[in-house]
Amino acid sequence: MLDVHLAELYNVPTKSLNLAVKRNQKRFPEDFMFRLTEEEFQKVQPLLRFQIETSKTDNRGGRRYMPFAFTEQGVAMLSSVLRSDRAVVVNIEIMRAFVQLREFLSTHKEVVQKLKEHDKQIQLIFEAIRQLTIPPEKPKRSIGFHVEEPKAVYNAKRKSR
Repeated sequence: MLDVHLAELYNVPTKSLNLAVKRNQKRFPEDFMFRLTEEEFQKVQPLLRFQIETSKTDNRGGRRYMPFAFTEQGVAMLSSVLRSDRAVVVNIEIMRAFVQLREFLSTHKEVVQKLKEHDKQIQLIFEAIRQLTIPPEKPKRSIGFHVEEPKAVYNAKRKSR
């Protein structure tokens, strides 16, 4: 989850959330939190734009730095850094959402695997149907004028005497 979305959930300004993270940087290793690259930011930028308000310069919505993205462990650590009742409640709800997402993805993988197996079988069936529906090639006629004449008999049998 991005810092903007978490700040909204915790009901604090993004600046305050990032400041709390900066003060407790030892609690957030790279596998808990990371800064988005320019490329990644371009992909999520439509999620950060407001409908009515205009964004500020640099096409980043008024941000000087790229936003932080938090993993499940980073979100759990964030609630201990913010130290408020709302942070605890929000953290519990986010953890439940992550668990549901993980369960959905595990069942989804099984469905995807079954679909892949069926897809291979369907491809084989379609290939067999294509082979059966292809008309046989007609013999090509040669170019030019051709006359059909009876063949000459060269070995004539002699009559017995």
